[in-house]
Amino acid sequence: MIISVGYRIKSHVATRFRQWATRHLREYIIKGFVMDDERLKQMGPGNYFEELLARIRDIRSSEKVFWRKALDIYATSIDYDPNTESSRRFFAVVQNKMHWAAHGHTAAEIITQRADAEQPNMGLTSWSGEKVRKADVSVAKNYLTQAELDTLNRIVTIYLEFAELQALNRKPMYMHDWIAKLDDFLKISDRDILSHAAKVSQRDALAKSHSEYEKHRQQRLNAPSPVEQHFLEAVNKTKQIEKSKKQKQKGDEE
Repeated sequence: MIISVGYRIKSHVATRFRQWATRHLREYIIKGFVMDDERLKQMGPGNYFEELLARIRDIRSSEKVFWRKALDIYATSIDYDPNTESSRRFFAVVQNKMHWAAHGHTAAEIITQRADAEQPNMGLTSWSGEKVRKADVSVAKNYLTQAELDTLNRIVTIYLEFAELQALNRKPMYMHDWIAKLDDFLKISDRDILSHAAKVSQRDALAKSHSEYEKHRQQRLNAPSPVEQHFLEAVNKTKQIEKSKKQKQKGDEE
């Protein structure tokens, strides 16, 4: 409404508003965010800067963003080839080491342990959209508690900065060198280091999560709609009122 009116009114103030709005809307459309740098630098009242950092950490640790950034770093490895099985295993090792350091489970283990159709939202603590989708149940991060998620976000953020700093050295690196650097980083951070093979495979975790999702989907289909639920509540309320009236009449007659 404000923008609509601002673009219609002809005045000096409206012109300045249109210039400001156009500049910020353009930045938002292209980048997906708009920041007031000076206000954040001044650190005014409120914890807005900390909230912004927390959001950035959460975004950086999302699987798509993390792997895109990690790919840029690891692609500098002498032996990196995206088409080989060893490269795919390498990324799984990195992901599992970070999850293990954050909460003591691999990605597949956390999915297998917590995917449960009997739990609200299938045990997920976060998901995209209004309802849990099949794509959501195979993402380990979606099952973490707030404390576990905060720890993972911080580990990912700090490690990416660490890895970028290492990459700036332009020292020839193999993929196993990056694994060693990750272990060094976790050791300095006093975090447990995953040194054994995962007890649950990614394939088993996907099978479990998809099986539980199918149960969850059927339960959701069989559940009454909001309109039906409101109708049932109204019927029950009417029955309770009628029951109370009969009890009162019976008491009056006695």
